[in-house]
Amino acid sequence: MSSTPGRARLPVAILGATGMVGQRFLQLLANHPWFEVVELAASDRSAGRRYEDATVWRLPGENPMPNARVLAVNPEAVRSTIVFSALDKAVAAEVEPAFAAAGRIVISNASAFRMTAGVPLIIPEVNPHHVEWVREARRAGGGFILTNPNCTCIPMTMALAPLHATFGVEAVICASYQAVSGAGYPGESAWDMLGNVHPHPGDEEQKVAEEPRKILGSLSGDPAPFPISARCVRVPVVDGHLVAVSVKLRDRPSIEEVTAVLAAFRGPIALPTLPERPIVVTTARDRPTPRTDSDAGGGMTVTVGRIEPCDVLTVKFFALAHNVIRGAAGAAVANAELVVERGLV
Repeated sequence: MSSTPGRARLPVAILGATGMVGQRFLQLLANHPWFEVVELAASDRSAGRRYEDATVWRLPGENPMPNARVLAVNPEAVRSTIVFSALDKAVAAEVEPAFAAAGRIVISNASAFRMTAGVPLIIPEVNPHHVEWVREARRAGGGFILTNPNCTCIPMTMALAPLHATFGVEAVICASYQAVSGAGYPGESAWDMLGNVHPHPGDEEQKVAEEPRKILGSLSGDPAPFPISARCVRVPVVDGHLVAVSVKLRDRPSIEEVTAVLAAFRGPIALPTLPERPIVVTTARDRPTPRTDSDAGGGMTVTVGRIEPCDVLTVKFFALAHNVIRGAAGAAVANAELVVERGLV
């Protein structure tokens, strides 16, 4: 991470701080050059307790704020202007609008409002211009909700972005192999996961089919005009979502051209949490894998490999990213950096 000389660190809060994504938020923000965590909030059963007593720290390293007093999740108790939301969807649907109505900037990892018109759904390297949807509200002194995509969507969408811009995407078929950490803690049962793969029982496939089209859509809100067919499966891996992607491209480029475009992709802006190379292309036949590639770029790099011709569409490849960092907490931290960079705080 790089710091900006003379920039005062902004106080921020974490909503849902006791969960796995909430813990990742705290870990990633502990030494952040722009933000300082000053408030932790969680459910009523945790409010009023010391953070160390309210949760079991399950990440490597020490708990950065063991003695912090956990607050209730409401805008009367939490006073920070910027709040990171690691709340479950149902709770987020009630709580996040209350914070926005109170003038707060809600940087959300929850899915409750991702597909709501006018709510930015952002990957900073891909569609930073979508923050303009909330500029007027902020200019008037109001708050807003800004979201990051589903953890499976991010590696695929990062790869689709330069391909769509260069060659034109016409259709996508994908299948995901998703780590158990994506289900939080305690998450999937051992009976479902040990020696098994588990077809995703929730609405994951709908998210993967819809969210990339909003991200790659126009500033006017029109989605990208191509269909996505998705299948999602949970596998017995700790961290790292692997997505097998087949893409139909309008211009029918060669594999060498596709590989060059992916390897050359860079985001339009530099932010502390973003890696210099958002996509790394591997030529190894047995990669990417969660074990070898999830932590690339501090967990923020997408690794793409096995770029090959597709006999049904045009090209096929694997894309992998750390689902709790690039796919969740890290993605939200980068979005908060974008909000600051665009002068919305």
